Amino acid sequence: ATRRRAPSTGPPMSPTAALARRGARALAASVTRLGFAPGHASSRRGLASTRPDADLARSSSPSSSSHSGPPRFAALLGTAAASAGAYAFLLDDEQSSAAQFKLFEYLAPAMRLIDPETAHNVGIELLARGVAPVETRRDPPELAVDAWGLRFANPIGLAAGFDKDAKAFPALEAMGFGFVEIGSVTPKPQPGNPKPRVFRLRELGAVINRYGFNSEGHEPARTRLEAYRANTRATQSEFDATPSPEGAGVPPRLAERGAPVGVNLGKNKLTPEAAAADDYALGVRAMGHTADYIVVNISSPNTPGLRALQGKAHLKGLLRRVLAARDESAKRSRTTPGTHAHKPPVLLKIAPDLTDSDIKDVVAAASSCGVDGIIVSNTTIARPDGVAAMKFGGEAGGLSGKPLMDPSTEVLARVYELTEGKIPLVGCGGVASGRDAYEKIRAGASLVQTYTAFAYEGPALVPAMKAELAACLREDGYESVAGAIGAAHRKGGR
Repeated sequence: ATRRRAPSTGPPMSPTAALARRGARALAASVTRLGFAPGHASSRRGLASTRPDADLARSSSPSSSSHSGPPRFAALLGTAAASAGAYAFLLDDEQSSAAQFKLFEYLAPAMRLIDPETAHNVGIELLARGVAPVETRRDPPELAVDAWGLRFANPIGLAAGFDKDAKAFPALEAMGFGFVEIGSVTPKPQPGNPKPRVFRLRELGAVINRYGFNSEGHEPARTRLEAYRANTRATQSEFDATPSPEGAGVPPRLAERGAPVGVNLGKNKLTPEAAAADDYALGVRAMGHTADYIVVNISSPNTPGLRALQGKAHLKGLLRRVLAARDESAKRSRTTPGTHAHKPPVLLKIAPDLTDSDIKDVVAAASSCGVDGIIVSNTTIARPDGVAAMKFGGEAGGLSGKPLMDPSTEVLARVYELTEGKIPLVGCGGVASGRDAYEKIRAGASLVQTYTAFAYEGPALVPAMKAELAACLREDGYESVAGAIGAAHRKGGR
């Protein structure tokens, strides 16, 4: 997996020093754009809508602005000042990855002082500029997973919804996630639902959101992903298809295998149900060549009519259209000079609120159509005990975080039973620790995704989850993740 090396261009800068330099530049640029003019802050775009310096973000569409005025400016400037002071302390430091993650652990609470959507945008802006800890420690070998012909250094991924427009995924990969899923991306730009639309339930480690597929559309995300594939990391299929060259001169993009990047596809709000398959097929044709895997998201509760696509009347036809578009693109890649055969696996993301009859129908449709995997699950519209009584607990939208862990794992286990372990599953929903990830794996997941816990705890969560998961495997005598998959369904739970 690391058979190639890019040529050296001089003495390497320590990861911490490089991080510090990027952080100082990014924070200075952000403050400069704000213009030191609190009175004008409300008329400027949100941070996540501006163009990062990196090539992978050469084009982006304006996002809707948040008119919060001086308080927002003060919060951003305060966060920038605190971060700049910390970076200055580390500028010429050669501390390990552990020190970098510890720094971000100390800074994470500051983000919770800002309203959740602004904090999300600030985080994306900084990550897009490379302001993130860099993981240089190797993952424990027992965490490696092979699925769909892809190699995952560890099974802990970041779910879709965080990096909606493919701005931050390189930094997230460098942070140590085993895979990152961007999106959901819709064909045309759309602003999503009115604000406020994200609410923290801190005491429960939960969030309610009703974003509504806010997206810059296919074009900006495709441009960023194509730039990444051309300049930084090839898809795993291209990496595997490229013979190992002799000697030096290996392009950096082929120097090593990158972590898989998934593309999660959604439909536009104004696209009628009858034409929904068109939106997903467009996504495959527009972005499939940049993706290590593709996700069909028909389970968000925040787009009217979307979950109806999980029903018998639509699902088989939609999946067949998506798979046909994938196969057509793969055929073109095989016959186009200068390209390689690229046929990314297609995964279906389902809701946790399905009845048992619905789950059977979804699994039957997915199996008969030849879907490669299923992600279980999206957010829930249910409000478990204790949620409704909380401040913001009655807000409309999808609930994520710790209250979702048990119900989503129950659906995951049922899907594993119905598929008889023949389709790799991704466990998502309420994962906040390595032990949570282990529970998902024992229930039948080959891979696991987190999101809400990462939003609360920041980058330090990633190495902590991996270490705890490895410890769980060792405690129960498993030499690999593969040995623990579906263990809860076996006699004696082993």
